Amino acid sequence: MGVYEELVARGLIAQVTDEKEIRDLVNNGKAVFYIGFDPTADSLHVGHFMALCLMKRLQLAGNKPIALIGGGTAMIGDPSGRTDMRQMMTKETIEHNCDCFKKQMAKFIDFSDDKAMMVNNADWLLDLNYVELLREVGACFSVNNMLRAECYKQRMEKGLSFLEFNYMIMQSYDFYALYQKYGCNMQFGGDDQWSNMLGGTELIRRKLGKDAYAMTINLLLNSEGKKMGKTQKGAVWLDANKTTPFEFYQYWRNVDDADVVKCLKMLTFLPLEQIEEMAKWEGSELNKAKEILAYELTKMIHGEDEANKAQEGARALFGGGANTDNMPTTEITDSDFTDGGIAVLDLLLKCKLISSKGEGKRLIQQGGISVDDQKITDMFHNVTKDAFEKGHVIIKKGKKVFHKVTL
Repeated sequence: MGVYEELVARGLIAQVTDEKEIRDLVNNGKAVFYIGFDPTADSLHVGHFMALCLMKRLQLAGNKPIALIGGGTAMIGDPSGRTDMRQMMTKETIEHNCDCFKKQMAKFIDFSDDKAMMVNNADWLLDLNYVELLREVGACFSVNNMLRAECYKQRMEKGLSFLEFNYMIMQSYDFYALYQKYGCNMQFGGDDQWSNMLGGTELIRRKLGKDAYAMTINLLLNSEGKKMGKTQKGAVWLDANKTTPFEFYQYWRNVDDADVVKCLKMLTFLPLEQIEEMAKWEGSELNKAKEILAYELTKMIHGEDEANKAQEGARALFGGGANTDNMPTTEITDSDFTDGGIAVLDLLLKCKLISSKGEGKRLIQQGGISVDDQKITDMFHNVTKDAFEKGHVIIKKGKKVFHKVTL
């Protein structure tokens, strides 16, 4: 089985421009491909994880990845999947985020000995002359076709700014520039980028008379059709300072039964034969599959030691043990107490386990909050200093979220 056939078997491929040519290129290690990452935050997140896995799979098959950091396109903002306009970022923020991305990618992709490249589209986009761009590139785009593009549909409902309208041209120009500079013959990305990617292949064809190819991968969706990688606290980040290895492990350990096999296929490097065997598991065996998924992904992002710690901590909690060393932790001080106690709703807010007191009240009414295994039934309950006799208390939210509070 070639790498292309494996991508198909793992359910990764969504759309391709020319299946025969793409299969030949990637199976024979002849693809010089790029995936773009707009630095809209100071860390990559689970949404980027699929792209990183794809880059690694193709690199292991002898193909050359180009990680394109969107220091230029981030000045505009991708309208794909948006109902509102993205917040404008300063150049300083974009540069900082780019640096953070580079450090994280270098842990995942092998950039040694010219096996991969990392470039920033700010190097060419920020120096473009507007009139020259209009003359050189603008004539290659049909406004009618652009307005039909999926990436603009949601924004059209509330009003698409001219700034955002240019995003497709910028991304297309990236492919054109990379083709000329580095011989980049393929672009890969999420399925929501299809229209932008076709713009790039068409620009190369019209300007250079050459063929280039595009392939999209399926977005990581749960069984309800919603994007995975979101929690109540926000995105699941790859930066350990934003999402701890324990929290990262717990996210994957808690995926729905219906999603575990799909995640194993799309995100891990376990052999397909092994995953197909796991697909036959039922009942309590599914928990074992979830442990394998969580361990493999945590090891890939945070290393084997952190994966072992996260797994031991999770097993101790679910098994009634007392290993809390790697649990997400919030520290409080004497100043947080009034008359020797802190209101449980205030404590939940401080730990960021709830976004509002209204949410906290509903959870307590539903029996969803425990402190040191004691279910809280009174929304006005105070957690006293005496509860911290051993130095900490453990808050349990629902069945699967644990949080340590230290004093």
